[in-house]
Amino acid sequence: MANQKLIVIVGPTAVGKTSVAIQVARHFNTEIISADSRQIFRELTIGTAKPDDLELAQAPHHFINSHSIKDAYDAASYGREALALIHELFKNHQYLVLCGGSGLYVKAVLEGFDDIPEVPDEIREQLTANFEKHGIEWLQDQMRQLDPEHLAVIDQQNPHRLIRALEIKIGTGNSISSYRKQSKLEHPFEVVKIGLELPRGELYRRIDDRMDQMIAAGLFEEAKELYIYIDHNALQTVGYQEIFDYMDGKYDRDEAVRLLKRNSRRYAKRQLTWFKRDEETHWMHPQDIAGILKLIN
Repeated sequence: MANQKLIVIVGPTAVGKTSVAIQVARHFNTEIISADSRQIFRELTIGTAKPDDLELAQAPHHFINSHSIKDAYDAASYGREALALIHELFKNHQYLVLCGGSGLYVKAVLEGFDDIPEVPDEIREQLTANFEKHGIEWLQDQMRQLDPEHLAVIDQQNPHRLIRALEIKIGTGNSISSYRKQSKLEHPFEVVKIGLELPRGELYRRIDDRMDQMIAAGLFEEAKELYIYIDHNALQTVGYQEIFDYMDGKYDRDEAVRLLKRNSRRYAKRQLTWFKRDEETHWMHPQDIAGILKLIN
C-alpha cells in the first residue's frame, strides 16, 4: 500500500497512552504493537498497568503477555521482533500503532542498535560485588562520575541497567548510548510521532491515583508471588522493588506506598526527558483525539 504510516504514541506513565492508542487503532481499523518493556511479560500484571481484557478486546494488541520473565530478552531482541511483525502487518494495513513508554524499545524499532562489544566478565563481577556491598547508591554515584548524560535518561532504581551501563563505559571507554546506530534505519513507511502530555500537577495526581488503584487491586500480593524472581531484570523497576524492600524489612508498608508514588513520579519525569529530546515528536493532550487524528492524516 502507498503512504503507509506507523503512528508512534509515547509519553510518561499514567498519561493515557492505552486509551489514545485504542481510539486511534479503532478509527483506522488497525492493530497496536506495544512498546512497553514490562507488559510483554505474562507474569507481571497489576504493577505494569497492562490493558485489561475489555481494552484488549477493542483492538488487536501485540507484545502483551508474549514472553516470560524467565526468557532472556532485551531492547535489541524486541526491536528485531517488533520490526519484523510491523512489516508483516503492513501487508494488510495502511496504518499501524506503536504505543508505549519504554523509550529504548521505541528507539530499537525506529533506529535499531549497533552491536555492543564484549567486555571482560570480571568488570561485571566487580560491579555486582560493589553493589551488593554498598547498595544502589554506589552504582548511581559511579554513573554520575563516569556517564552522567546516560544516567539522566535511564531508570536510576534499576541496578541491572546501571551495572550494564557501567560495565560498557569501563570496558570500552564509551557510553552505552554511543552504540545505538549512528546511521538510523531507513523504513519504507512514514513515521508519525505523537507525545502525550498533561500539566505536571495533573499527571502526578493521576500517577498517585493509579498507584492507589493498583494497591487496592492486589499489587502487594502480586509482588509477594513474584518474590522468587526478584533477581530478574524485569522486576528491578518501580512498582515492585519498593515492595520487595518492604518485604525484606527495610521499611514499613506506609513508607513503601510513599516510595511507590514518589518513584513513579520520578520515572515519569525521566520518560519525559527522554522523549522530549526528539524534535520530531508532536506533543498533544490525550483528550484531543480530533487533533491527533488530524495530525496523522
